[in-house]
Amino acid sequence: MRSVCGFCDYFVISSATSLRQAHAIAGAIVDDLAKDRIKPLSAVVPNDESGWTVLDFSSVVAHVFYKPMREFYSLERLWSDAKRLRAGGFGRRASARAR
Repeated sequence: MRSVCGFCDYFVISSATSLRQAHAIAGAIVDDLAKDRIKPLSAVVPNDESGWTVLDFSSVVAHVFYKPMREFYSLERLWSDAKRLRAGGFGRRASARAR
């Protein structure tokens, strides 16, 4: 992102199949990073119904979308000049591979 904007190095964009799952993903990101004393610059709004949670960690901004909202806002299209990287190995698949 640094090549197309001046406020962060990376966007992490994820989507969930329900609002409840989106809240859980956002909470898990905050909880996992808190273990390493990394806190977001903004607070997560509990029970937010917007379908889009933004977690600002300064150089990394994480976007957690309820899937219809991700499709509507289409950040990948909006920021299409940025280089795309695919992150893998998260969630259950990573735990299964680690065994």
